[in-house]
Amino acid sequence: MNIAILISGRGSNMVALIDAVRSGEIPGSEIAVVISDKPNAAGLEKARERNISTVVIERRGRTREEHDAEIIAELKRRDVELVCLAGYMRLLSCDFVNAFPDRIINIHPSLLPAFPGLDAQRQALEHGVKISGCTVHFVNEALDAGPIILQRTVEVRNDDTLESLSARILEQEHLAYVEAVRRLVTEKSKQTTGRT
Repeated sequence: MNIAILISGRGSNMVALIDAVRSGEIPGSEIAVVISDKPNAAGLEKARERNISTVVIERRGRTREEHDAEIIAELKRRDVELVCLAGYMRLLSCDFVNAFPDRIINIHPSLLPAFPGLDAQRQALEHGVKISGCTVHFVNEALDAGPIILQRTVEVRNDDTLESLSARILEQEHLAYVEAVRRLVTEKSKQTTGRT
């Protein structure tokens, strides 16, 4: 399966996915490209260090649809079958979602449907929840509302700060994202070969 990863920042989930593909933990797959909307995203250098092709596609004052159209064209050119959002900080247009139906996934640092959108870890602390975690889900037109693939829980401790909770959730994100992609790739492989 040809996989693309979209990033805007440090790319730690991207690194987890690349390393899992390389090790065979995610079987029968290849990272076709890493695309960033930010030219200075730290994840770009991490991808290059791992000999992954990178492309920067900035918005440059264009509409979301115009920006997404350029990304869609790049993904189609590389025969991408699965798009993984890894800290990609832009909402996707309907055109983008429709171009890759049920083939775009995202990781979010809360147990959705709780705390969608930005600052999920801060929202969890402010609401006083005792359990938080992360969710890997399919992307649809609504923010953080697509069907859930899997979740991992993290206990919220009494002395947690935003930093400490975020760090523990991030550890689980790396495990959850790899497991979710592995499941999707394995499922597709079964469908392709006709096995049940």
